[in-house]
Amino acid sequence: MARIAGVDLPRDKRVEIGLTYIYGIGLSRSKEILAKTGVNPDIRIKDLTDDDVARLRGTVEQDYQIEGDLRRWETMNIKRLMDIGTYRGRRHRAGLPVRGQRTRTNSRTRRGTVRRTVAGKKKAPKK
Repeated sequence: MARIAGVDLPRDKRVEIGLTYIYGIGLSRSKEILAKTGVNPDIRIKDLTDDDVARLRGTVEQDYQIEGDLRRWETMNIKRLMDIGTYRGRRHRAGLPVRGQRTRTNSRTRRGTVRRTVAGKKKAPKK
């Protein structure tokens, strides 16, 4: 099993797709890495030689910001926005959509399923 940047890559997938399991590497960056290292993108991860895995690991860990470092960098950027009080920072702090989406409807993922009272609904009579 190939282990790159602390992530076990799935054995039966093509290398091109398997690299995308690493946080910070998508399909286009995966193709770029494979072109740079000269590894065939069509072979399966289980068929990689130790030399191929070593070249991939070296390139990924030296040339790209991935996994923990990337998560830390993103968190620090969001924290910076919140500290200086920008509009985006206030939206992050409030847990609302940050990129201009509407909130009257359609922001369930960001706001959560908030139960709101319906206007005109009768309450149960007290005994």
